[in-house]
Amino acid sequence: MLRPFVAYLRVYEPLSAFGEPASDQLKEAVEAATLNRASVGEREQCMWLKSQAATPIRLLPAELADGRAAPSTTTDLLVLDAADVPGEVGPGPLICPLELRARSAAALVSFLGDASPALTASVLDAGGVTAETVRSRTNSALSDLPKAAVHVLSTTWTVPLPWFALVDPAEKRLNLGSGQEDPERELSWRVAMPDALRRAAEARELVESTLGDSGPTRILEETERWLTNFDPASAVELDYGGLVQLIADPILESDTSAEEVHRILEALRAGDVERLAELFNDLREYWAELAAREHFN
Repeated sequence: MLRPFVAYLRVYEPLSAFGEPASDQLKEAVEAATLNRASVGEREQCMWLKSQAATPIRLLPAELADGRAAPSTTTDLLVLDAADVPGEVGPGPLICPLELRARSAAALVSFLGDASPALTASVLDAGGVTAETVRSRTNSALSDLPKAAVHVLSTTWTVPLPWFALVDPAEKRLNLGSGQEDPERELSWRVAMPDALRRAAEARELVESTLGDSGPTRILEETERWLTNFDPASAVELDYGGLVQLIADPILESDTSAEEVHRILEALRAGDVERLAELFNDLREYWAELAAREHFN
């Protein structure tokens, strides 16, 4: 079964960030955790399919018929050993809740806010719900979050280039596995929160001073603001997730997206416009080819 073509930016916090002392329920969930970064996409896909196959259809995944959170919202989490992260993090274990119900609620609010009135009405009619019901249920889901932000950001078919500014290109974690559909296939980076925040701030200041209030500036600003919601001893993970299924071994092995984003930042500092254009065009061509597959899916 193919994983969803989704890439992730995740934050793993120390257990102490979830309450001191952490609840017995959370401790038990951490000890029993079976999800890993290779299986999490399938889990999210399964939860969404179950929500649509239920009778009545659930407005959000990981939700009961009456709108309350399903028990899985407290047990679906990723656990990371602090020793597997370069830099000072922890102490471990480090925890990343999936928070699928809240993430779906935020995505639904964003969609309905951006969609045309005709499309909004069509979606509400198809779901048999009113705008007031959606607002109530999504607000409830978001208010159940332990923090003011979800621990996972995700994108389909591509990776926002500013995300690469957070990582050290040399810390790339590459596992080709036995082929493009191998669940162990991986391309990711892990970084300590202080390093991620420092790089995000430096990149944002540089891009803003040279390119103004551009798209990359806004993404860096939003990402930096998001990171400040979490414990300073956290770890940040940039993971290609299911996108590795779209990329052949030689191309994945030679992927230099992180290096090229850092070279773009260096070209901005140096005012090297010619080099900047060359690097940006190479990256745009590489990621545009992947993103274009969405239109044929």
